[in-house]
Amino acid sequence: MARIAVAATAPFGADVLERLAASHEVVALLTRPDAPSGRGRRPAPPPAKEAALRLGIPVLQPERLTSEIEVGAETVLVVAYGLLIPAELLERGLWLNVHPSLLPRWRGAAPVERAVLAGDRETGVTIHRTVAELDAGPIAAQRAFPIAPSDDAGAVYARAAEVAAELLDGVLSAPEPEFRPQPSEGVTYADKIGPADRELDLADADGSLRRIRALSPHIGAWAELHGRRVTIWRARVEAGSLVPLEVQPEGRRRMAYDEFVRGLR
Repeated sequence: MARIAVAATAPFGADVLERLAASHEVVALLTRPDAPSGRGRRPAPPPAKEAALRLGIPVLQPERLTSEIEVGAETVLVVAYGLLIPAELLERGLWLNVHPSLLPRWRGAAPVERAVLAGDRETGVTIHRTVAELDAGPIAAQRAFPIAPSDDAGAVYARAAEVAAELLDGVLSAPEPEFRPQPSEGVTYADKIGPADRELDLADADGSLRRIRALSPHIGAWAELHGRRVTIWRARVEAGSLVPLEVQPEGRRRMAYDEFVRGLR
């Protein structure tokens, strides 16, 4: 059983944290501060903090990391954390990044979403040493898995968390991780999802379906349907046209598309 700390914020990090806590001693969670959320914009804990509190893991929430931070472990696993880690901390211990892509493809903030948007048939998980350059550190372990035509980002993240925990069991059980450099060819960047990424072009049915899958169930892609702005959470393509299955009109709950249409009458 390894003694580790985890730096995580997003749901993917929370999932990996819970899996690690089942077989390793997690002495602390580093996560981002609580942030306004929902219609009331009240401060809410990040998903990784919620998981840590359920597991009884101490939580640290600095607004930024400095050399004064003490996590109580020489090995820190970084999983969708979102804050810059200064060089002095990287030099103090072993920081390993858990990245849900086959690096060097899709370095950056949205690797799963960009893989689905691009129509990639496979992705994977890479465990690598955290370095100053974005997702560029040498690789300790990597494994690929397929992206099914029906998979949305949520399904891919869930599979990635499962694979990450399995890879980490192997890496953490070794006396010293063995690293190999990342290839210099094939580098692509997964930019953060922005407002323009969410708009659907319904004339491109296949591209719209990929966009819906890439942004479900956590961000959402939208289009105008029957004169209303609607987020489309699930759809299929029939005879070259996009057929919505589950939608969410602005200011309302998610519902079946048929229910939405009935409400327009």
